[in-house]
Amino acid sequence: MADIVVLITVIVVAVLFLVIGYFVGKKIGAERKEAEWEEKVPEIREEAIKKSRAVLGGQFSEQLAPYLPDFPYSPTECRFVGKPVDFLVFKGMDAKEISEIVFVEVKSGKSTLNAQERNLRDTVQAKRVRWAEYKIPEDITKKR
Repeated sequence: MADIVVLITVIVVAVLFLVIGYFVGKKIGAERKEAEWEEKVPEIREEAIKKSRAVLGGQFSEQLAPYLPDFPYSPTECRFVGKPVDFLVFKGMDAKEISEIVFVEVKSGKSTLNAQERNLRDTVQAKRVRWAEYKIPEDITKKR
């Protein structure tokens, strides 16, 4: 009988140590993971700031492009669109005789056209461009 009590006590103590060890290990693991994360936060923030600055710099330079000395079109004939193309240029608008409409995408550094920009370029180059006019119904604009 005493052997059974000793065996049960040993089993209970072993299970108790396993449970305590599990929770202690889980807590230590969580603390290590938290410490690793805290070490990486400044690096992650720095990278996010760099990317944000690059995006803002690109957006700023896009809008500034018509005023740069080597831009091939008159700034007064450019209209900023932003997406999916940066500018529409209405050549001849200054002389009140538009002779051409040019889609202009501004890129800086090593950036390239994305899929949507390539698709737009291909659409324009394939001359799949047309004129449409929409007339607002009179009952919408009528004064009451």
